[in-house]
Amino acid sequence: MKRQNHSVFESAKNGLVQTIEGSGDVMRAAVDTVSGTLASALKGAGHVGTEGTQAITSVARGVIYGVTEVGGDIGAAAKGTVVGVLRGTKEAGVQAIDAIGHTAGSVIRGTAEVGEDLGNAAKGLVEGAIEGARDVGVNAEEAASAAATGALDAAGEVGAKAASKVRNAVTGTIAGVKVVIKEPFQPGE
Repeated sequence: MKRQNHSVFESAKNGLVQTIEGSGDVMRAAVDTVSGTLASALKGAGHVGTEGTQAITSVARGVIYGVTEVGGDIGAAAKGTVVGVLRGTKEAGVQAIDAIGHTAGSVIRGTAEVGEDLGNAAKGLVEGAIEGARDVGVNAEEAASAAATGALDAAGEVGAKAASKVRNAVTGTIAGVKVVIKEPFQPGE
């Protein structure tokens, strides 16, 4: 399985680099690369389970590494990644919300690995969740909340400074939607 995830990562990274170099449109390149790579990786799976979440992680990291390689906009790449995941997995309802949260965490971890702007990535994730929600019939507020919460949880794993930067980027209204961060359950509370 590790080998397959590496090839999914490489496929996403290389596909994104080629598409950006050809068109210059980072967001569209991310949407197309992510949806196509995930559709291929998940062919026949029926729904996103463990294999799907691993594929999402690999694709999201591939996109982040690819956009960094070409010097593209990390926020546009993050936005396109969420939209691409929703289109590529064809999930709806609770599954779509879970996919958004997982994607957001993967993008933030990848962004931290390459040293790019976590705030820009987090805002792009929320914008992508809002746009993608319309495509799959999910409530935009729930999608925005899932993206913000997934991003903040991942940033918290990176460190307090990262969490603060992400929280500041996703607090308030983005693309006309009030973003509500759902605080994770804290043991002992």
